[in-house]
Amino acid sequence: MVTNPPIIFSTDTSELVKKIITRYPEGRQKSALLPILHLAQAEFGGWLSVPVMDYVADILNLKPIEVYEVASFYSMYNLKPVGNYVLEVCRTGPCCLMGGEEILQYIEKKLGIKAGETTQDGKFTIKTVECLASCGTAPMMQVGDDYHENLTHQRVDELIEEFKNC
Repeated sequence: MVTNPPIIFSTDTSELVKKIITRYPEGRQKSALLPILHLAQAEFGGWLSVPVMDYVADILNLKPIEVYEVASFYSMYNLKPVGNYVLEVCRTGPCCLMGGEEILQYIEKKLGIKAGETTQDGKFTIKTVECLASCGTAPMMQVGDDYHENLTHQRVDELIEEFKNC
C-alpha cells in the first residue's frame, strides 16, 4: 500500500505563511489566500490538489469551498499536474487578431498535444489564458515569470528547443 507523505509546509515556508497572515487584520485572514496558494503550488509539485487546498483552508480557518472557488477562478493556479514548462498562450482578441490562434495551433502540432494537456515526458503543458496585458506585442505567451512576445514559428521553435535543453 502506497501512503502519501503528509501535506505540511517546510519550516521556511511555514514562517513565510505566518508573516503573510500577519499583514492582515484579525478576521481578515482570507486576504492572505492568493499569496499562500502561490506558495502551496510551488511547494507541492506545481499544482493544487484537493488535499493541498484543504490544508490551506485549514491554515486560514476557511471552508474548503472558499479555497476551491478562488483556485479554480484564476488561471495562475493549476488544478492538475503540469509539465516543467507551462506555455500559457494568450487567446484574447488582440492576440487572436495578430495570429495568436495560429501560434497556439502551431505549438500544439509541434508538441503533439492540445491545450490543457501535458507531453508524455512531462516537460510541457499548454494552457490558454485570458489577457496577459501585452496587447501591443501580440501574439504572446507566458512561461513561468517570463513573457515571450511577437511570437513567430521560428521564435516558438527556438523557445521550445531552449526549454528542452534545460
